[in-house]
Amino acid sequence: MLLEASSVEKWYLRGKGFSNRFFAVNSTDLILESGKVTVLTGRSGSGKTTLMNMMAGLLTPDGGKVLLDGKDLYAMDDNTLSRLRNRHFGMIPQGAEILPDLTVMENILLPIGIYRDRYGRSASEAEECARELLEQMEIGDLSDVPAKELSGGERRRVCAARALAGAPEFVFADEPTSDLDDDNTKIILSVLRQATASGCAVMIVTHDPEALGYADIHYRMDGGSLSVLPEDNKPKEEKIHAI
Repeated sequence: MLLEASSVEKWYLRGKGFSNRFFAVNSTDLILESGKVTVLTGRSGSGKTTLMNMMAGLLTPDGGKVLLDGKDLYAMDDNTLSRLRNRHFGMIPQGAEILPDLTVMENILLPIGIYRDRYGRSASEAEECARELLEQMEIGDLSDVPAKELSGGERRRVCAARALAGAPEFVFADEPTSDLDDDNTKIILSVLRQATASGCAVMIVTHDPEALGYADIHYRMDGGSLSVLPEDNKPKEEKIHAI
């Protein structure tokens, strides 16, 4: 599948009488490539998360289009877009948002259960996949633990497992390693890198320089404008990292 932003932009009215437009994202083109990790860096307020949310079908652009295999996401009705996001997109939110009173396993399986016709497989098969992800995240022994008892690093790993459990074609990760130690950072980035082996396209918004060692493509956002890092300036670390 091909996900493409074509001349997308996002602006907000501000100033006296809302007479001025502030462009959070200037007219931007971006393609997320299957089987590759795209890392987007830039200062806070540069438009990184805004661009990601438009690509993920969560924020309507004020100009341009986001196309999935040629179909405009924002020309769809809410129900169609919701189903599309649930089937094809996985999200790792910046705040490590999970439901505290549900167990780890219940949190991971929740998106899968929203549309029961999504995967064409049994609940037991979905749970088996979730358990495999938890093992990869090194938290396999926490599947029945209430989420409110988890540490910050464990919560982030649960969010990553939840995003990947449905085998999405696209994964969007907003600061997935923020405030994590080296071990937790490597676990999450390694699992995201491994997801590309099946053709998944991964987009990571981050301030963490460690993520650049896992990137195939590195973009930088400055003042709402996107630029690609020249090939000669890309990090030289090994791209594939063992879990």
